[in-house]
Amino acid sequence: MPRTTTVECPGCPPLRALTFDALGLIKVIESRGDRGIPQVVERWGNPDSSKCVLAVSMDDSKRDPLLAVARKSSVIELLNPLNGEIGVSISNVGDAGTQPEDDAVIGLHLFKRHRVSGSCALLTCSTKGNASMRSIEVTSSTVDNASTVAPRTWKVSASGNILCSKVDGSENYALFGGKAVEVNLWDLEKCSKIWTAKPPPKNGLGIFTPTWFTSATFLTNDDHRKFAAGTNSHQVRLYDTSAQRRPVISFDFCDTPIKAVTEDQDGHTIYIGNGSGDLASFDIRTGKLLGCFLGKCSGSIRSIARHLELPVIGSCGLDSYLRLWDIKTRQLLSAVFLKQHLTNVVFDSNFTDKGHVVLGFTFSSGCSVNGMKYWG
Repeated sequence: MPRTTTVECPGCPPLRALTFDALGLIKVIESRGDRGIPQVVERWGNPDSSKCVLAVSMDDSKRDPLLAVARKSSVIELLNPLNGEIGVSISNVGDAGTQPEDDAVIGLHLFKRHRVSGSCALLTCSTKGNASMRSIEVTSSTVDNASTVAPRTWKVSASGNILCSKVDGSENYALFGGKAVEVNLWDLEKCSKIWTAKPPPKNGLGIFTPTWFTSATFLTNDDHRKFAAGTNSHQVRLYDTSAQRRPVISFDFCDTPIKAVTEDQDGHTIYIGNGSGDLASFDIRTGKLLGCFLGKCSGSIRSIARHLELPVIGSCGLDSYLRLWDIKTRQLLSAVFLKQHLTNVVFDSNFTDKGHVVLGFTFSSGCSVNGMKYWG
């Protein structure tokens, strides 16, 4: 039987979250009122395990919000996050015809910088280390004006499996890491590696822990040199590329693999979720545990999101619950059962009780360019 904990939930401030699951469904959860109860208000898509959502990235700007979703079938979709309408569907299968299950998309980033109406840029990275950056432009409603620039591609790693990737706040740098792949930093403008971590030495018993990174995040938006990474050996490591190649600080968290790491806006607090459902906050400068979140999850945590405006984080995972927490008291505000195993959660930071009215991202109707399909 799964572990359950009964905790009184006081409710949530007004917020909007999107969850993604193993059957490819996208569910919109909203809470209204000062202490509202979050509820599912929309569900997009049909259940299909081949469409399992592996990675997401969202630009929730007031003008032209956009959502990018990478699926198990190696299809990347661009959607309007306000109504779920699909704008673009891109096949990410390489020229060699590698099967999707053999080289799934593990990292996805939708660039927010310099975005203009009708265009966007995407960074993707697969488990085999195949990275690419592509631009999509649709300048008007006419089919002839839809175009895409040939993607820039490069190899992040020649061996091992990439399991995590993250783009910094300036969107000039990205880090990658995985199983048998030391975490490394890349300059995206030049598509060149600028730093690679060095594994920690053997411990006092002469035992060397194999490299296996599962998650990573930059600490601040204005400094790409400092980031935290979680490992399969339940360790969290702080790196400072300006100081050294080995971790500046490392510490253990419980005894199961780290599955999710997310930063706070203060630049030194991180939130960590693991394979046994433990969720906690740490001061990464010292490795000090600030506290565990009350109301233990009953399954592996796979995603943690920090709301940009509210003192709230959301977590989700294999127990099929979206849980919303107060970061100050670490109290559970509310939990929503969503039936499927959850893979990701994101917040819409511009949502208010009065709604969210913006100009949507539009594409030409019935257009196909360079293997990309466009819908209206």
